[in-house]
Amino acid sequence: MSERLQPGDTAPAFTLPDADGNEISLADHKGRKVIVYFYPSALTPGCTKQACDFTDNLDLLAGAGYDVIGVSPDKPEKLAKFREKENLKVTLVADPTRETVEAYGAFGEKKLYGKVVTGVIRSTIVVDEQGEVEHAFYNVKATGHVAKIIKDLGI
Repeated sequence: MSERLQPGDTAPAFTLPDADGNEISLADHKGRKVIVYFYPSALTPGCTKQACDFTDNLDLLAGAGYDVIGVSPDKPEKLAKFREKENLKVTLVADPTRETVEAYGAFGEKKLYGKVVTGVIRSTIVVDEQGEVEHAFYNVKATGHVAKIIKDLGI
């Protein structure tokens, strides 16, 4: 079980490949707020709903100064299929080693269909312009979560 981040913590740095194999770093977004969300697997119903919700609200979030990065343990090729199939506009990055997922506290035990399993915990971390954690949401629901973030951030 990885340790969960708290507001005020420094967000762990990362550089991961996006769906096209280009490297994306948290440092590239310094000076802007970043919503980093972690999801278990591309091309699954809940993860699709969440990614579509972020895509549908991307202009609103960007207008309020937020960039959005989705992180999963999928390989870039699967992320590219996911992006194309669902017409996603959100930046998706691959973390097949789960190093970043674990650094952000988004890996551990969770309940899946009533059973305890170990895997990616659906989580969202809001990072401020200086690279510090502003909000850390763990065990979030795929449906309605983006609307809740928008409300919580006062957008």
